[in-house]
Amino acid sequence: MAKYTGPSNKLYRNFGVTDLSNRKLVSSLRQNASGQHGAVRKKLSDYAIHLKEKQKIRLTYLLSEKQFARYYHEASRRKGVTGTVLLQLLESRLDNLLFRTGFAITRRQARQIVGHAHVLVNGKRVDIPSYLLKPGDVITFKAGSSEFIKTVLSSIDLALAPAWITIDRDNLKLSFDRIPDREELDPELKEQLVIEYYSK
Repeated sequence: MAKYTGPSNKLYRNFGVTDLSNRKLVSSLRQNASGQHGAVRKKLSDYAIHLKEKQKIRLTYLLSEKQFARYYHEASRRKGVTGTVLLQLLESRLDNLLFRTGFAITRRQARQIVGHAHVLVNGKRVDIPSYLLKPGDVITFKAGSSEFIKTVLSSIDLALAPAWITIDRDNLKLSFDRIPDREELDPELKEQLVIEYYSK
């Protein structure tokens, strides 16, 4: 079975995901691994360290193994540092943009908003959460979605908005201005370990 249907928080704890895609849960969850011996410190092999980091990034962005491998191969094909390009691709996803800007409380909710066809990119309806945005793309919402989006927006803090995105809160509009630099992305993600994992 490709889709995991068990408790998500168990996976997050096992692989050290701190984002959890849910701002409300981050501070309340235990940080050690799940299970009876989860708090016991174990010496991990090099392979286990690489695997854990790969799973950590994959779960942070809510991707399947197949999806994540595709992003890696696409990043390795493009110019630039493969690890940085990989993170930039993940950050350019439409569902991630909604989450980063506070137009969705969780990444799961962001995927649902896109999947239910509430989102327009450059005036055209897009219902694919993995849609990759390009610099200059403008994201708006269809007319019937305004009240729902405004309800979600009431809790966002614009001070935390990413520097590479312009937010027009009054008009419910986002502008994807540019690809983020590595220094602007999560410093806890060690993408080089992922590159080493796939290079073996």
